Amino acid sequence: MPMPMEYRQASVDFDRFILDARELAGLQTTNQAYTMVQAVLQTFRRRLDLEEAIVFADVLPPVLRAIFVAEWDLEEPKSPFSGRIAMTREVQAFRPDHNLSPDSAIVDVAAALRRNIDEAKLDRVLARLPAGAADFWRA
Repeated sequence: MPMPMEYRQASVDFDRFILDARELAGLQTTNQAYTMVQAVLQTFRRRLDLEEAIVFADVLPPVLRAIFVAEWDLEEPKSPFSGRIAMTREVQAFRPDHNLSPDSAIVDVAAALRRNIDEAKLDRVLARLPAGAADFWRA
């Protein structure tokens, strides 16, 4: 079987995504965008159990999938979906000395994600996840 294109093109696809995230958030560097993306993914991940997270990870491109599951503390308690402001503050509290995530961080990452994956597939997966998941990824 040949190597799947999603793996062959993983770096190119991630570069396109991270540039979109940087642009949408009005950040200066892709390093700043990476921290924002990592924070948004971890904030979302805290609201899923392991099975739900695997279902969600399967819709992500390879590099984002790796970021989503990296450094996962499986002992961390599951958090409820709360208001956008509270979850944005959680994003901004991630690595605070290096985090310049704007108040629009979740929306910006959601918009970048939707630009770079099959939105219909994402929406089908989000419909299977707990209440609040689809709203989290609404751009």
